[in-house]
Amino acid sequence: MSADGDKSDLELFREAMQDVKPLRPKGEVLPPEAPKPAPLPRQRWADEASVMEELLQQNPELADTETGEDLSYLAPGMQRRVLRQLRRGHFAVGGELDLHGMTVPVAKTALAEFLNECHLRRVRCARVVHGKGRRSANRGPVLKGKVDLWLRQREDVLAFCSTPPTDGGTGAVYVLLSKS
Repeated sequence: MSADGDKSDLELFREAMQDVKPLRPKGEVLPPEAPKPAPLPRQRWADEASVMEELLQQNPELADTETGEDLSYLAPGMQRRVLRQLRRGHFAVGGELDLHGMTVPVAKTALAEFLNECHLRRVRCARVVHGKGRRSANRGPVLKGKVDLWLRQREDVLAFCSTPPTDGGTGAVYVLLSKS
């Protein structure tokens, strides 16, 4: 205490708190548990990465395709009528990708991403415009040949064929994709 009768802050605090009793804990209350995130589709990502890697590999087996040549492919085990129906436009086109003006590496990536997106959206038939290759000088239609090769390498491609003239003719293909 000071000489003029004032109490120190500590003494005042203790006086004020002398009747206070501590609360008894009734049980520890934990904060609510945060919801668990949805599981990651790691296998699907691994499969997509594998397909992307395959597509990005340089493959010297480029088929010599001509500017006006029709492209056509039917996966083993598929019936020929599926290709006929595809060629005649019996499947609704659910997506389209235009590769005009892209370099080969950019086109590879764009095609892989487009086809993966088609699967996510459950698109069965898509149109890919590769161009006729008229501006490729003496090399012929570069992207046309590459698209032919890349599509044949994918397990999810059941069939593809050049479109009718009204949809791009020999400068585009209809692609039929598997359901899963």
